[in-house]
Amino acid sequence: VQLQASGGGLVQAGDSLRLPCATSGHTFNNYGMGWFRQTPGKSREFVAAVKWSSGITLYEDSLKGRFTISRDKAKNTVYLQMNSLKPEDTAVYYCALGRNLIHSSYYSSSNYLYWGQGTLVTVSS
Repeated sequence: VQLQASGGGLVQAGDSLRLPCATSGHTFNNYGMGWFRQTPGKSREFVAAVKWSSGITLYEDSLKGRFTISRDKAKNTVYLQMNSLKPEDTAVYYCALGRNLIHSSYYSSSNYLYWGQGTLVTVSS
């Protein structure tokens, strides 16, 4: 199973950025995709997730309204649209795939088995 995240870069506060994560190498039926982020010295923080079959989305409360997760089933790609970016959004963003997740388990990085390599987002003030 491979996850390839991309789209990171250096942006200014207030800008938008969209991160795609393409997946390949699996034929799982019941799974979800999540986005997490991490800054130096901190654990990975849940950002958003989507239940692949239904499209139901979950968000970290503080990011609702600015971040949107979506998926393209035909392309096996999940996206994270980030708007009104702030310097505190600076982090390495990771996409992940978890199997047979229930609602509450989407929020914990330990429930995801497969991870992308991460893409760095830097927001300057």
